[in-house]
Amino acid sequence: MSNWRIFSTRHSKSIFWLSLCALVLAAAALSLWTGSVALSPVQVLDVLIGKDTSSTAARIIIYSRLPRTCAALLAGAALAVSGVVIQTVLGNPLASPGVIGVNSGAGFAVALCCAVAPISQQYTPFIALCGALTAALVVTGLSWRTGASRITVVLAGVAVSALFGAGIDAMVTLKPEALDGVADFRVGGFSGVTMARLAPAAGLILVSVAVVLSLARQMDILGLGSDTAKSLGLPVGAVRFLLLFLAAVLAGAAVSFCGLIGFVGLIVPNTMRRLLGESSLSLTAASALAGAFFVTVCDVLARILFSPFELPVGIILAFAGAPFFLWLLLRQKGVRA
Repeated sequence: MSNWRIFSTRHSKSIFWLSLCALVLAAAALSLWTGSVALSPVQVLDVLIGKDTSSTAARIIIYSRLPRTCAALLAGAALAVSGVVIQTVLGNPLASPGVIGVNSGAGFAVALCCAVAPISQQYTPFIALCGALTAALVVTGLSWRTGASRITVVLAGVAVSALFGAGIDAMVTLKPEALDGVADFRVGGFSGVTMARLAPAAGLILVSVAVVLSLARQMDILGLGSDTAKSLGLPVGAVRFLLLFLAAVLAGAAVSFCGLIGFVGLIVPNTMRRLLGESSLSLTAASALAGAFFVTVCDVLARILFSPFELPVGIILAFAGAPFFLWLLLRQKGVRA
């Protein structure tokens, strides 16, 4: 994969990392004080340090904006890192959790369980994980078995995504009373997220990102190709499955509280790769931060662009992601895996 490597020197990389961390903090702060009710930065700070815990502003921040901001940061980081891992495993820059059907698989699993029997929110991330892993294994199995081109793998993913999408529609038709919020779920968004709903998924995301970072060396070796990786002593099959499992955990956990938002795992890793190069450690860490920033900013835009009306953030991401995907698709024309 070609890249520009704008930030290639030690000094420029230091500036990049400091700037990226500052952007994430700025996006989080903007998310906390932006909304239908105008709050000042001083009010937000008073609540965060515990100086104000009982005012209307405190209730808005603690029960609405803080969970929403944390959800956006976590979902962005999870989906971006999942995209890095999936692109490494498949050796395909067009792959991402949304494009190859991982998100839809997670959504179908949740919808199916809701239709069959009510489930506790604490189990939702684990159910979503099962669906995400199933979709990832199906698409990956097809790519390895057929030796398909990169474009064919993406088309297989689109077919798998459509299949799971049809499954969700079937559940809605057969059990509409069990899936009242499915429309919001399919578009994707963070309104109504609570800390109780977020907590189980947050644990999975933080642990999974840490494990992926610890496997950066193995990802670098895997990126050299299967034959080279085997000659260097890497257990390719086991490492691929572990990475795929982690990608499914990340995507499934995110989907469990934000719904089927897409394109984050496509846009962010490809952008970071062109800025930093192919080093998996830098790419994964940068993608986690950039994904958190990107999704949080998109969520803020979703709140303010048509105020007092609010768009689901999934719509904003679709408008941003679809042109990027088409551009990337045209760049990959004729390239085979």
